[in-house]
This record gives sequence, structure tokens and C-alpha cells, in this order.
Amino acid sequence: MKIILGIDPGTTVLGFALLDASTPKGQLIDIGTFRLSKIKEHADKLKAIFEKTVQFIEIFQPQTLAIEAPFYGKNPQSMLKLGRAQGVVIAAAMHKGLEVFEYSPRKIKQSITGNGNASKEQVAAMLKNMNLIKENEHSLDATDALAVAVCHHLQNKITSSGQKFSGWEAFVTKNRDRVVMR
Repeated sequence: MKIILGIDPGTTVLGFALLDASTPKGQLIDIGTFRLSKIKEHADKLKAIFEKTVQFIEIFQPQTLAIEAPFYGKNPQSMLKLGRAQGVVIAAAMHKGLEVFEYSPRKIKQSITGNGNASKEQVAAMLKNMNLIKENEHSLDATDALAVAVCHHLQNKITSSGQKFSGWEAFVTKNRDRVVMR
């Protein structure tokens, strides 16, 4: 089984999802959030994030971490804290030997909905349409984490088969079921 750990980093709420990527569509293994609001000190939050990430890895044995890159916001302090949380997750994953892949929020939304400007609600609705979750079952932080994992799975479908192609013509010839004619 090839498992992808998707993380939507945060210092108040961290979303996580584990996706079995051994099937073409992927199958949800686990999804949820890790709430950090009761932890007062920022350094203690970072420690808790590191420990929880290591725990996810030890329990579920993923091979890959897919993480959402911080977006550029107006508040530099928030950006700094978010970047630290992301760095701690990446460090934990690398410490446990996982491959790490980072995707921008726009890339994730584009992968899931076809629209890089989609709302979090639209992303969650599309994940429901893909039969990965049930409606309103999870927080948007959790569905964002699943979206990162699904994005990675979709981005790497072609290479995960181990096939190499000399060009588009060779790809189309071998993948007629994936080509949409207009």
C-alpha cells in the first residue's frame, strides 16, 4: 500500500489526512484535525506539532508527505508562525524518512476543482463528489489536508505506474481511457 500523509499546517488547528494511493482514485484511511488552541506558548505548539506528525507516521507508515505551502497574507506575524509550523512538519517527516512534496493553495484547488480560485467549501464539495468524504462530516482544515494528499496523488499518477513515455503521442496511445476528446 502506498500511503500519502496530507497536512494543512496551522498553529491553532492542523488538518491531516491519510490517503491510500494504491488505487486510481485513492481511498481515505483517516482524516481529522489536531487542535492546538489550549497550548499557550508558540514553542510548545511547535513541539506538539512535531510529536503529532511523528505519531501519524509511526502509526500509519506513509511513504510521502504532501503539505500545503504557506500563502502570502497581509499579516507577517501569522505568516511567520505558519511557516514555522510547516517547517516542523517537514522536519518530522524527513526525520522519519518520508519524501516531502509541497503544493501551493492555488495548485491544490486547481487539481481538485479545476479552478485555482475555488473556495474551501468548493474543494470540500468536490472531495465529496469524488466519494472520498461525506457531506459536512469534517472541518475545512481536515478537507484541505485531504485535498493536498489527493493533489499529490493526481499529480503523480502518471509516474507512479513506472512507465516512461517519449512524448504525448506515446502517452495517448497507452492511456486512451484517460484522454477526453473535444
